Amino acid sequence: MTTTEIARIALVTDFGDGLYVGQMRARLSALVPQVEQIDLVQDLAPFRPDLAAYLLPALVRDMPRGTLYLCVVDPGVGGARAALVVEAAGDWFIGPDNGLFAPLAARVPSARVWRIGWQPNAMSSSFHGRDWFAPAAARLCKGEDLQLTEMPVTAMVGADWPADLEAVVYIDRYGNLMTGMRAPCVVQGQVLPLGWRRLRHARTFCEVESGEAFWYENALGLVEIAVNQGRADSLLGLAAGDRVGGLLPDVE
Repeated sequence: MTTTEIARIALVTDFGDGLYVGQMRARLSALVPQVEQIDLVQDLAPFRPDLAAYLLPALVRDMPRGTLYLCVVDPGVGGARAALVVEAAGDWFIGPDNGLFAPLAARVPSARVWRIGWQPNAMSSSFHGRDWFAPAAARLCKGEDLQLTEMPVTAMVGADWPADLEAVVYIDRYGNLMTGMRAPCVVQGQVLPLGWRRLRHARTFCEVESGEAFWYENALGLVEIAVNQGRADSLLGLAAGDRVGGLLPDVE
């Protein structure tokens, strides 16, 4: 495998605030001090690679190419799950084989996937982000051997998952609900059913009344549920992982 120059490393985790991201950044700085690091997102839904998997392709869509995404949502840490390198559309991804990269790879026809055979001589059982994935990312940046074995994209965990996920995959600090559904090309005349509610589409917040719930295509290209000047999670009683209905024609 020949890598092009990696311009930056973007960290993607469910670690939140605390010491874990700092330890990963310190390890990377020691191993590849010349490579820029970016904290892309650290508050993914905890223990839910099945949700992060549908946010990741949207997160990277408008990012500059030549980025290595170091992705750690890894409830199976210390278990038998493999570590992967994925190359897709000029970007690189390192993380666990637990479905996290499956939708991304399925959407890029030229995507390639490898299992990582290399491990450091010493690593903890519970913090592979710092002890395995971060050093593996550094080795990839430097073109060093990771003992890679190529595998079919269809052999990844999650390869049989649906193309889109009708569920809340991320909640931002405003209480807006990002779903795993890519917004359709034509959105006029469609509603999003939520129980007894039927949320209408709007282009942006200022097109609805204060306190009104609606859905829109967010800046990542996903269907997002929001409340103008309010919190959709509180108003609608939804949390990460909760199911939402698919878009329907507005027949009213």
